[in-house]
Amino acid sequence: MKFLQPLILKTVALGMSTVLCMSAATAQTPEPVVSVVFAGDIMLEGGPDRAIRRGRDPFAGVAHLFKGADVRLGNLECVVATVGSVEPEKPNVFRVHPRGLKYVQRHFDAVGLANNHSGDYGPEAFAQMLGLLKKSGLGYYGGGHNLKEAHTPLIFDREGVRIAVLGYDEFQPRNFEADHDRPGVAWSEDEQVVRDITDARRVWKADVVIPVMHWGWEESIANARQRALARLMIDAGADAVIGGHPHQLQDTDIYKGKPIFYSLGNFVFEGFPDKVNNLGWVVRLTLDRQGVRHWQAHTVKIDKQGLPRAPARPTQGEVIRE
Repeated sequence: MKFLQPLILKTVALGMSTVLCMSAATAQTPEPVVSVVFAGDIMLEGGPDRAIRRGRDPFAGVAHLFKGADVRLGNLECVVATVGSVEPEKPNVFRVHPRGLKYVQRHFDAVGLANNHSGDYGPEAFAQMLGLLKKSGLGYYGGGHNLKEAHTPLIFDREGVRIAVLGYDEFQPRNFEADHDRPGVAWSEDEQVVRDITDARRVWKADVVIPVMHWGWEESIANARQRALARLMIDAGADAVIGGHPHQLQDTDIYKGKPIFYSLGNFVFEGFPDKVNNLGWVVRLTLDRQGVRHWQAHTVKIDKQGLPRAPARPTQGEVIRE
C-alpha cells in the first residue's frame, strides 16, 4: 500500500507579507484544472457610485486579478434597486442604482446575496434586484425568490469540473430570510447547511462544493462559532469555506487539507477610516474534481473613495497540494 506523505505546513516572512504553504503528495494529479476567484464585500454606494456616474469603472484597479479565471465571484453588500422602503430601525442601509451592474457584470460571473444588507429596502427591492441581476447576465447564490431557490446551489460547469456554490447569512436581522412565498436570503441553520452541502453532491452532482458565509464579529480572529461551523461544513463535504462580514481580514485555517478563509474583508467599500478596514483579499482557488489544489491571495488596498487597488503579483499566502 502506498502512503501519502505527511502534511507539511510552513510560514515564510516576505517583508510585510506572509506566505503560508501546505503540501501533501498524491499519487496522481487529476485533470482538468479550473480557477475560481473570490472577492470580499462589494458596497457600491458613496464613492464607488460617484465614480460610476462619471463613467469610471470602480473595479479598474483590480481588473487584472480576475483575468483568466474560469469563475469570478464576490459578495454584493448592498441592494441594487429603484423601489422599496427602508427597513425600520436599521442604522445603516445601502441601495444603489442599477447603472452599476454593467461594471459588476464586466468582472464577475455571479454575486452572493446572503448578507445583512441585501434586504435593506424590503422584499420588493430584493425581488427587483434578482430580476436586474438576471437581465445583466449575472448569477447569484445565497438568495432567491423563495426559500427553495435561496438554498439551491449555483452550479458552474467548467472544463468538465462541476462546481456548486452556496451562500448563507447568520448576522441579524433575520427578517431578510427568504420564505416559501417571499424573496430573501438563505439563513444559516446547521442542519439545513449540512443538508444543502450533501444535496449539492447527491442531487446536483457537484464535484466541488464551496459554501460562502456571512458571519463573525468585527475583529481580526475568527470566533469559536465560525470555527465549529467551518469544520461541520467540511465534514459534510465542503471543499473550501469562504467568509465575510467582519469588514477586515481574519485568520485562515486548513482543516482536513481544505482551506478556510474566515473573512476576506472589504473589497469595494467607502466609509472606513482605519487601515485595517481598507485591506482585503482576492483569493484564487485552483480546483480539480478532487477539490482545491492550491490557492493564492492578493492583498487589495481601498482608497478614500472606496475603490480597490492591487499589485500584479500575489502578496499573501499560498496553499499547495502536489
